[in-house]
Amino acid sequence: MRQTDGVRPGDTLRTVTISSTELDQLVPAWLTVPDLAARLDLPVTKARQLIKDRQLLAVRRGTPPVLSIPAAFLDGAVVVKGLTGTITLLADNKYTDEEAIRWLFTPDRSLPGSPVEALLQDRGTEVRRRAHALGF
Repeated sequence: MRQTDGVRPGDTLRTVTISSTELDQLVPAWLTVPDLAARLDLPVTKARQLIKDRQLLAVRRGTPPVLSIPAAFLDGAVVVKGLTGTITLLADNKYTDEEAIRWLFTPDRSLPGSPVEALLQDRGTEVRRRAHALGF
């Protein structure tokens, strides 16, 4: 999958390639937008708005490509605490949605576990500290 992100006049073009296979190996379970809406007890339009507002990340995967959200982004019927702020920090550091998902699910020995696991354990400060440091 090829995507550009954050290109403004004068910027150099940044192309990122992350295979959907790589994401599938990192992310154990995915939700479609209708599944997300059902889990959150929202209309599908409101679930799509969460993605548009960058409260959640989604990528197209499969054949045909279907917009999919990592299931671990939800804690029961709510968005994981601290996820939206972490997404914002990653976006500020020019991470594409695919790169951000990869970072959130890649194990980090210093946490221990992956950043998304740490968020689920209410250790968001540690995760955001690491996400913020990516920009330096």
